[in-house]
Amino acid sequence: MYRFQKHPFHIVDPSLWPFFSSFAAFFTLLGFVMYMHYYQKGLFLMKYGFVLLLLSMGFWWRDVIRESTFEGNHTSYVRTGLKMGMILFIASEAMLFFAFFWAFFHSSLNPTLDLGSIWPPKGINALNPFHVPLLNTFVLLNSGAFVTWAHYALLAGLRRQTISALIYTVILALFFTLLQAFEYLGASFNISDGIYGSVFYMTTGLHGTHVLIGSLFLIVCLIRLINHHFTKKHHIGFESAIWYWHFVDIVWIFVYLFIYWWGYGI
Repeated sequence: MYRFQKHPFHIVDPSLWPFFSSFAAFFTLLGFVMYMHYYQKGLFLMKYGFVLLLLSMGFWWRDVIRESTFEGNHTSYVRTGLKMGMILFIASEAMLFFAFFWAFFHSSLNPTLDLGSIWPPKGINALNPFHVPLLNTFVLLNSGAFVTWAHYALLAGLRRQTISALIYTVILALFFTLLQAFEYLGASFNISDGIYGSVFYMTTGLHGTHVLIGSLFLIVCLIRLINHHFTKKHHIGFESAIWYWHFVDIVWIFVYLFIYWWGYGI
């Protein structure tokens, strides 16, 4: 179809996956809102909408991988565009986190009388930042070091080291998620406990969601590495995953310093 194409850009084939993904995301969000308002069918709608969303994303990414790895449609110009798109996406994610940090500073720097004029608010037993949160900080930063090792090993052509380092990264990422779940189970407050509970769980939960997405991103890259999809000069998918994971690392540092350390009232 594009045999006589006179430009280096990739014109994608028509696809239904954007439509199905939007459809699934809509019903996932609708089900979540219904569930939060105590509609029994909301949970059902949210679960099946989320499953449909995962399936749509999987098939869509499969097509992108096929276009890149097997059809060779991702030229240097296309890869530059993908990099710019990833940078803009990460910038938009930074703005999202900035909104939650803004809410935290707005409440913590000038606590109202309803909060007892103190931060953490009266009645809130904040989590000790030197226990699980500090361990999670070391876990996540070490995962960032391992994924950097994997990147440089790939550039050096050290395939075995690349795979090993990425496996360690994934293990640490999953361990971080387990520690976060353990921390939530042991917390003495919940998301309904005023502004502190809302900001704490929304910010840390949002970050935890990004950790899960990043872990999935890295697992997909690991599978592609094992199947020889990446080379020294052609690994934009892996590079995007590394950028995303470093973003998750940096955001966690701010979460730890402000939400945990400052929020503890030290």
